[in-house]
Amino acid sequence: MSFHLYSESGQRKLPKIELNKKINDPRLYLPPKGLVGAVNVALNLGQPLLLTGEPGTGKTQLAHHLAYYFDLGKVIVFNAQTTSTAKDLFYRYDALGHFQYSQTQTEPLTPEQVEEKYIRYQGLGAAIRSQSRRVVLLDEIDKAPRDLPNDVLAALEELRFDLPEIGKSFETTADNRPVIIMTSNSEKNLPDAFLRRVAYFHIEFPAAGDLLRILQQKLDGFDSEDGKKQLDAIIAHFEMIRAKDRVKLKKDPATAELIQWAALLRKMEFDASKLNNLSGLAAEEKEQLSLSYSILAKNKEDLKALQGLLNL
Repeated sequence: MSFHLYSESGQRKLPKIELNKKINDPRLYLPPKGLVGAVNVALNLGQPLLLTGEPGTGKTQLAHHLAYYFDLGKVIVFNAQTTSTAKDLFYRYDALGHFQYSQTQTEPLTPEQVEEKYIRYQGLGAAIRSQSRRVVLLDEIDKAPRDLPNDVLAALEELRFDLPEIGKSFETTADNRPVIIMTSNSEKNLPDAFLRRVAYFHIEFPAAGDLLRILQQKLDGFDSEDGKKQLDAIIAHFEMIRAKDRVKLKKDPATAELIQWAALLRKMEFDASKLNNLSGLAAEEKEQLSLSYSILAKNKEDLKALQGLLNL
């Protein structure tokens, strides 16, 4: 059995972890129907692409896929916060660290030294400063204050920013306009003026056929006909959980959890075809399945609800 169990009386040996590099491989990204067209619209108009959809539907992965596809280097990621300001889109200045240094040292720092020690370029600033075409991911832009999205559009028009702390300015050309991917879990907090000036696409949760393609791309060991039957049963059980016909969860599991769950069941050597008949599971099989639900549930109530399927 490839699944190692921790117990006080068992062998004190950690399991060998084999990370699945396919999960986040940008080459294996499968864009849902319609998304390719939205990307082409955004690229041809030079507009940001705003993506909505529930967590786990591939919004952030699109940015990494485009960076790979167009050979634009590593994605520059800006994680929006409720306290984010327009300046944060370009750089962060460690004013406190600089102040503390100036209180203990008699020799002032040159602007170049201040830049090296206390300036961190990020988001649009890092892209503009690179003087090359880059993909910038502005993640969860709906968390930011309402004026921040408009600041993004203004920055894209000017393609420059000032850094008064060291008396520098940076600008780039239209040919180096960054490719902007924005994600949002809700468009409710976004101003209308901003929404009128971006391309938009909503990623629906994948249907069963799409989930099957994703699992076959991301996981090894399911290539045979029996492997497909195993995945079909896993997806059917997963969709039953999300449908809320038999179990109501506070937080539905997403595609990322499905991939990990399928991989775990295979590692446990659990016969997934038996998911079609839970009442026929042996006691040991119920214990295995109950253990695996810790991947799908993210709080106590949901874990208890899933275990209720097994009458545990």
